[in-house]
Amino acid sequence: MSALFEPITLRSLTVRNRIWMAPMCMYSALPEGAGTGVATDFHLAHLGARAAGGVGLLLVEATAVRPEGRISPYDLGLWNERQQEQLARVAALVRGHGAVPAIQLAHAGRKAATDRPWLGGGPVAPEAGGWQPVGPSAVPFSAKHQVPHELTVAEIKELVDAFAAAAGRALAAGFQAVEIHGAHGYLIHSFLSPLANRRTDEYGGSFENRARFALEVVAAVRAVWPAELPLFFRTSATDWVDDKPSWTPEETVRLAKELAAAGVDLVDTSTGGLVPNAKIPAGPGFQVPFAARIRGEAGLPTGAVGLITDPAQAEAVLTEGRADVVLLGRELLRDPHWPHRAARTLGAAPSWPDQYGWAV
Repeated sequence: MSALFEPITLRSLTVRNRIWMAPMCMYSALPEGAGTGVATDFHLAHLGARAAGGVGLLLVEATAVRPEGRISPYDLGLWNERQQEQLARVAALVRGHGAVPAIQLAHAGRKAATDRPWLGGGPVAPEAGGWQPVGPSAVPFSAKHQVPHELTVAEIKELVDAFAAAAGRALAAGFQAVEIHGAHGYLIHSFLSPLANRRTDEYGGSFENRARFALEVVAAVRAVWPAELPLFFRTSATDWVDDKPSWTPEETVRLAKELAAAGVDLVDTSTGGLVPNAKIPAGPGFQVPFAARIRGEAGLPTGAVGLITDPAQAEAVLTEGRADVVLLGRELLRDPHWPHRAARTLGAAPSWPDQYGWAV
């Protein structure tokens, strides 16, 4: 049996294989009016194709818990009934193809209110549909970005509640796992890193204070998320900044231990995104060592991501004990049926839909 195609059980949920789809923003939600943040037919076609393609678990892209938490005006949201209803269609479609529907709950923080990447990704002015971003401190992501509003303690508590409310909507929509987005320079990560967090109150300074918001969100979500269903946390294991205080792999391991105690079942391990000028040594599997370290030192299951493209490469990540699952991103954009092709390559039994039997 190929390790990639062994089922994995987290709490009471069994996933059919270890090939998961990473959350990838498509910037294709409705942008304004009553339809703001609502999934469209594009999302049904896009996500349904990957579920039919054989992934074990599919993570819907970063879904904002508040309007100002969207990365762009075209991001998904989950703060109202209409958004929930449309995402329920997505969850049902994914389950219908035998995959587990999961969703990443997010707040973009100081990186919010930007344009679609293929249009440059720059800040969107308020008169063009943008808004003022928020953050732990009044420190912009770059010289081009707006200075964020520094959140008050009361506003932080409201955002904790917003994550919990979105998790409740995700459950009602039929999702079977939730991931809290704590990576890539977005709001939770910006609280963790001293590069963005200059606060002097109980949410800034020491590791315990910088981690407080992340752990409060986890506790609030875990309180509404059923005990029999798993909860994930996506982390940037390093800021890739060595010449000044930043978020480090050592602190990531320390946080992972606290996440495990708080009820997190798997750490989806990425890196970077906190500052625009980080020197990231991207290459095949370049983030896998971070997943391996968290798994070994924190004793928590991990997902490995980052330029994993070849079935043998993915298989080795698992057989060598460096992670428990692999999450594919761009490779699944190129080839929605990568899991079926990997099964053939590795001698496992493909799970093609009956309707596609002619292609086997």
